[in-house]
Amino acid sequence: MKFDYLVVGAGLYGAVIAHEAKKAGKSVLVIDKRPNIAGNVYTEDMESIHVHKYGAHIFHTNNTEVWNYITQFATFNRFTNSPVANYHGELFSLPFNMYTFNKMWGVITPEEAAAKIAEQRKEITGEPQNLEEQAISLVGRDIYEKLIKGYTEKQWGRDCKDLPAFIIKRLPVRLTFDNNYFNALYQGIPVGGYTQMVANMLEGIEIRLNTDYLEHKAELDVLAEKVIYTGPIDAYFDFKLGTLEYRSVRFETELLDIPNFQGNAAVNYTDRETPWTRIIEHKWFEFGKDADGNDLPKTVISREYSSEWKPGDEPYYPVNDEKNGALYAQYKALAEKEEKVIFGGRLGEYKYYDMDAVIASALELCKREL
Repeated sequence: MKFDYLVVGAGLYGAVIAHEAKKAGKSVLVIDKRPNIAGNVYTEDMESIHVHKYGAHIFHTNNTEVWNYITQFATFNRFTNSPVANYHGELFSLPFNMYTFNKMWGVITPEEAAAKIAEQRKEITGEPQNLEEQAISLVGRDIYEKLIKGYTEKQWGRDCKDLPAFIIKRLPVRLTFDNNYFNALYQGIPVGGYTQMVANMLEGIEIRLNTDYLEHKAELDVLAEKVIYTGPIDAYFDFKLGTLEYRSVRFETELLDIPNFQGNAAVNYTDRETPWTRIIEHKWFEFGKDADGNDLPKTVISREYSSEWKPGDEPYYPVNDEKNGALYAQYKALAEKEEKVIFGGRLGEYKYYDMDAVIASALELCKREL
């Protein structure tokens, strides 16, 4: 059997392309080395709770075309991301807003909050040289010490003084009582979970799971006219120029015999001493209800630990520094010489992509390709 397209990876990018190719009358084979579809947006059912296996995925976008596209495959609920920060047992609202400033300083008005931030920012004179100075120059020392420093150092495994300023160029600061984390026109979680949504996208398409493309490349390549490759670009070329670096994340997930552990989907632990960065309580992405609207008697939590990536770990966040950027540019030049292979998605383009940007990028490719 000869396919028009072999799509390597059944995550969002691959699913959009496979769906559009099939719609355009092309024959498609999708493969994935994991035992499941949906890539990192995979959700698995535990006690009627859709557990975000590879970390919290909250869909948010200002792109109406992308929203109209993805809502063909699922109805989205009206979940709003309002994380809570826990600093040694003190709780603060995120993103930084009037609730945060009131708790931090006892200020009541936006004017008082702005004055407090302005006074604390004065500490930094001249161009900020690192992440610590950049953060203090934006929000002052109190917020930096309690809500940024420990969390950021756990996330990156490095001291804030050793991290580049640009990582934190834009910290949302709101002088309103608004806990909505995303400044997005559309946001929510697919009812029924992400796995079901991706299954709807791949309906009627042949899928082979537990299939490692790079191990069986020769026999798989002959099956199709063209390959859409969404795996790590350096692995495709057998790491011959060196290995691109990532940050990885490890999850410890527990089923608890109580209805409510923390009362919120996400609580960030912003002190350095707590080893995890945050705890996700999955049921609150869907308001603690099952498909029939009943309250769920149990709960599932995941503690999230940030770690330095090593080969064999799941790659999550590209380390977008100069060294890795230069190495990716070399791999990209090699990729452009591959006539029948198109590289795309988070790993194929070594890029931190939000879900809506992944979908937009895949749709853009479809316009050019199909």
